[in-house]
Amino acid sequence: MIKSILPIYLASKSPRRRKLLKQLGISFKSFTIELNEEILDGEHPIQTVRRLAEHKSFLAVKKIKKGIVITADTIVVLNNEIIGKPKNRKDAFQILSKLSGKTHQVYTGFVIVNTVRGTKISGYERTLVTFKRLSKKEIDDYINTGSPMDKAGAYGIQDDFGAVFVKKINGCYYNVVGLPLAKLYNSLMEIL
Repeated sequence: MIKSILPIYLASKSPRRRKLLKQLGISFKSFTIELNEEILDGEHPIQTVRRLAEHKSFLAVKKIKKGIVITADTIVVLNNEIIGKPKNRKDAFQILSKLSGKTHQVYTGFVIVNTVRGTKISGYERTLVTFKRLSKKEIDDYINTGSPMDKAGAYGIQDDFGAVFVKKINGCYYNVVGLPLAKLYNSLMEIL
């Protein structure tokens, strides 16, 4: 359990990230940061998630005068192509069709800032995820739930039907959900 005399803030609109942080027994407040999560051509996935988490951190710290601020960003990568959140239903179908029967990588970058000390820790995690072959009906049924629309790679491994797409994972499960909990916990202990 983490105890902090400083308030802890999660700058994320993701309900999944809020749920994960609660798992650590942390008392925190959350707020959203509006950011166009731009993917740059030729940028390595590690640089992408770190840059986006850093940019979110920069914006979040402007709102918080005193406390610990956590930001994160998650992307899916297949054959060196970065796949973000789907733009629409057609895009979600194309993304899930691409991932079908293949192994992709999930990267999450995070930044933790102690605004009082002026210190910062950043990190990332990478997890390999293998999908089973998906039928057109499975993809259509999943898209009809609306669940893929706010998730990198157009699927969630937790809490919904997207879980049955995953044949196996190699690495941190929680990273695929949206926060690499073990690394985040260790970094929080260090920054406090």
